[in-house]
Parts: sequence; structure tokens; C-alpha cells
Amino acid sequence: MKSNLRWSILAAPLALMACSNAEGPKTVSEIPAVKPAEKAPVPFPSTYKAYPGVATAIRNVTVYDGEGGKIDNGVVFMTGGKISSVGGPDTIIPAGVNVVDGTGKFVTPGIIDIHSHLGDYPTPSVEAHSDGNEATSPTTPEVWAEHSVWPQDPGFSRALANGGVTALQVLPGSANLMGGRSVVLKNVYARTVQGMKFPDAPYGMKMACGENPKRVYGSKGRMPSTRMGNIAVNRQTWIKAQEYKKKRDSGKEYTRDIGMETLAGVLDGDISIQNHCYRADEMALVLDMAKEFVYKVSTFHHAVESYKIADLLRDNGVCSAVWADWWGFKMEAYDAIPENAAILHNTGACVIIHSDDENQIQRLNQEAAKAQADGRRMGFNISDAEVIKWLTYNPAKALGISDKTGSLKAGKMADVVLWNGNPLSVYARPDKVWIDGALMFDSSNPKIRPVSDFELGQPGEGDVK
Repeated sequence: MKSNLRWSILAAPLALMACSNAEGPKTVSEIPAVKPAEKAPVPFPSTYKAYPGVATAIRNVTVYDGEGGKIDNGVVFMTGGKISSVGGPDTIIPAGVNVVDGTGKFVTPGIIDIHSHLGDYPTPSVEAHSDGNEATSPTTPEVWAEHSVWPQDPGFSRALANGGVTALQVLPGSANLMGGRSVVLKNVYARTVQGMKFPDAPYGMKMACGENPKRVYGSKGRMPSTRMGNIAVNRQTWIKAQEYKKKRDSGKEYTRDIGMETLAGVLDGDISIQNHCYRADEMALVLDMAKEFVYKVSTFHHAVESYKIADLLRDNGVCSAVWADWWGFKMEAYDAIPENAAILHNTGACVIIHSDDENQIQRLNQEAAKAQADGRRMGFNISDAEVIKWLTYNPAKALGISDKTGSLKAGKMADVVLWNGNPLSVYARPDKVWIDGALMFDSSNPKIRPVSDFELGQPGEGDVK
């Protein structure tokens, strides 16, 4: 039997969960009929509801606004789940609000991880939980990552408490050329994935080039087994998607195909492409393919050779989601350099620091600091305020949610992290984290700390009486 203390830690979050994220699907009678000319309703709609918060002002704090701005001795005021005002020491704080003294501390927008597999490859890492790759066909646009997400993954709570992560994109894995739809989540406690889905966030579609798909399917004696096979299968599939879209738009009867629906959504401009790709030459080929079929690549993920084509990526408005220094773990990672992010930034291209790992998501701030230091060593003096942008506004922009989050601007979601020191220090940890103005983590209050039941131990373990 677990001690009362362990369960008391859970009491407040569970009570909030019951009243704030009590998701309930609509009944069939409540779903409106769809006219032929209309798009079908979203089959798995977000039921996210913000947890209740109180009007709060953080004062005497160094503010990094997420878009490259810095305010010394600043004030961040949030109410009604939104940022109300951000400014200097003269910013008006209404009477009767909760005031947090941030002397010696720093405030940033919530960290956004654009490349995560939390929930799809959850902890405990056992075969029964390996749900991130539908590795049964080189193209599986019909699958949706959210249908594998396990909301009880303790990785979510660790990312919040240790890394200040308030939103994340969960992607299918990279075994397939077309791996399926991604989903953007708010990093909150919820009983269902719908209760975590970021309201009105566009879907993404995961694609992969290079070694993974040709190795996985070539080893099965089927196409693709080469890089030229990768491109050929992609093009054949996009041609089919164009034909499907033409039938769909004709007004005539057609048979629904959920994989083709995703690809048609990409061609419509409603679904962004999130493309796993390491080598510069392959990124250039993907951009040519995107022009052939008229779709937009939002972000190249991992992108260890982006520095070679930084100007091309800048001119095409494509972001690079990169690590600070992962290198050499397979052939296509051998030309990785630690200055990658800095070169991209100095060229004017969009830089994002991502995790792809349940541990690294807990210290993206440190990864960004490493990339900044490597840039400084080669002569690029990139300010702390600009580096914070790699973790907040840039991923929000690449996900199509920068109008809602990613920076501390009046009217945006109050997704806020108070750090105990400079967030680009190895010693920095989140002191408090708010999501939509609700305090979701407080390092000084054990009752406001995220805990998954899978961190409480199995029967016979942990505290006993």
C-alpha cells in the first residue's frame, strides 16, 4: 500500500482533471449533417479545456519574450488564461492579483518541442508500448500518431517539470517514406489524447528520406531499397494523391480513402510536411519534389547538413529542427557539425532545437546553449534572447500556432516558464510553469507537481506501511 503522501501529490491534479478536462464525445445526433460541398468534420476533435488559473503578475524578473526581445526588471501579467501585458518595472499591476517576485529569475514562453515521440514510444520502454511506426508499408499516410498516444506516459510530466515544455508535436517514426499524421499537444494532464490536443492546431504529415526507409523495406526485398527508389515511390504516391483530390473536388461521388485524405490535405495547404532528412542533397531534392506537386515543406527534422544549403532553406522559408551536436551514429550523420544551428541563424534561416528523445526533451534549454556556444566560438555572437526564439517562437511558427503561443505577447495563451536562473545556464531549472495561465508545476509546492501513476511504483515497491 502506498503512503498517503504519495497520493496527496496526485490529489490536486486529479481533482482539477475531473472538473476541467472532463472530455465527452458528442452524440451522433449532435453531429451536424455534412453537405456534399463541405469538408467532413474532424473525426477526433480536441476536447482540451484549460485548467482554472488565477490572475498572476510576475515582477522584478528578466523577460525573454520569445521573439528576440529582452526586458530587464520586467513584469509579465496574465489573466483569463491569456497574456495581458508584458513590460518594464512601470507596468501596471492591478490590485488583488497574485504577485510572484522574480528577483534574480528569468521568464520565457513555454518551451515547444517540434519533434517528440512521447506517448507513442512511452515509458516503460517495452515492446508492448512500441507504437510509433506502422512499418508494414513504405507509405502509410492513413495512420495518425494521436491514435497511439498514451496520455499516462510519465515522459509528459518529466518534460513539463524538468524542461518547461508546455506544447509538443508527437510524430510517427521514420521507418516510412510517409509515416502518417502528427499531432500537436498541450502538455497537460488528461485522460484522453483528445483532452491534450492543441485547439485548432493544424495537422502535420511525417515524411522521411535517406537511410531509414530504404533499409527497412530494402531488407524485406521490396521497393524502396535505394535513395532513387525513395523518390520514385514518393512521386508515384503524390500522383495518386493528385488524382484523388481531382475526384474529390469534382463534385461527383467517390470512395473515401483516409490515406489519400491526408495527402490531399497537404495539397490543399491544410496539412504541413514535417520531413525527417539528414543530407543536404536530399533536402534539395525534396524541395524540388514539393515544387513539382505544389505543397509546402514546413521543417526538415534532424537536418544535420542544413548548414550546406542554409541560403536555399532561407529562400524557401523552410525551418531546420536540429540537435546541438548529435553526430556519427549512422553514415548520413557523419557530416554533422556543432556549428550547424549558428550558421543557419547567421544566414537568416529558421532554426529550431528539437529532442527526438524522452530524456533530451527535459533539457532543450541546455542543448540550445551548447549550439549558441559553438556559434560564438566561430565568431557568431548570437544573443540569449535570440537563442530562446529557437525553443519558442520558431517551433510555434513551423507548427502554424504562432498566433496563439510561442511568445509573450498580449492576447496569446499564457504558456509561461519562470526559471530559477538564466535558462541558458546548465544550472537552470523551471521554478514554476503555467499553461493557459494555470499553475501546472511549482518547485516549492509538492502538491503542484506532475506525477504519473507509472512513477509511483508497482505493488510492493515504494513507500509502504
